[in-house]
Amino acid sequence: MTNICLIDDDQNILASLSLTLKSEGYNIKTFSDGLSGLTSLQEEDYDIAILDIKMPRLDGLEVLQELRQTSKLPVIFLTSKDEEIDQLLGLKMGADDYITKPFSQKLLLERVKTILRRSHANNSKENNNKDVLKRGKLSLNMDRYECFWGETPLRLTVTEFLLLECLASRPGHVKSRDQLMSSAYDDNIYVDDRTIDSHIKRLRKKFKDVDKDFKSIETLYGVGYRYIKE
Repeated sequence: MTNICLIDDDQNILASLSLTLKSEGYNIKTFSDGLSGLTSLQEEDYDIAILDIKMPRLDGLEVLQELRQTSKLPVIFLTSKDEEIDQLLGLKMGADDYITKPFSQKLLLERVKTILRRSHANNSKENNNKDVLKRGKLSLNMDRYECFWGETPLRLTVTEFLLLECLASRPGHVKSRDQLMSSAYDDNIYVDDRTIDSHIKRLRKKFKDVDKDFKSIETLYGVGYRYIKE
């Protein structure tokens, strides 16, 4: 059985989300502060952790910092809309994804399933390359949710990966923001244009960190984005 550690100081979120996850067959342990959650993460075996950023005793970033000293356990952050700096810092520290409150539990379930599939694939000795999308220097392994630029691996969130897949699947074709939203979010979730633009900005930065000449994601102002194969 898959074990999930859920840490949040909001008792309503703990109660409702644990019920939803249990209904999917997951084994859930909940904690209302970062310190007790971290202690459990260090002492017990989990498959994934879901944690809030703003919490008493230890906040989510501090929990992640401590956890990353000894573990590569997948982590999803639950954040507020005004915590963009914390979101970016969390991703740099090794979080796998973040979801902004208020959020759809269906969306969170899909993110959990996707990250677990990627984690299990990465832990497997089999390297199945049947579903690899190649566009010039870019390689996307669709089964393992891995991204490479040349020989260099890039750590992308699930949302970033899905947006990049949408763009790279048809090089040269313009993708509107609505099309990009549909590729990465549940139909019932409203995401504004600024959110998509922020994801694209972070994607570009990650590629430019490994290749300062990266120009493959092109903006068509007022229209959307397209991928140009280099």
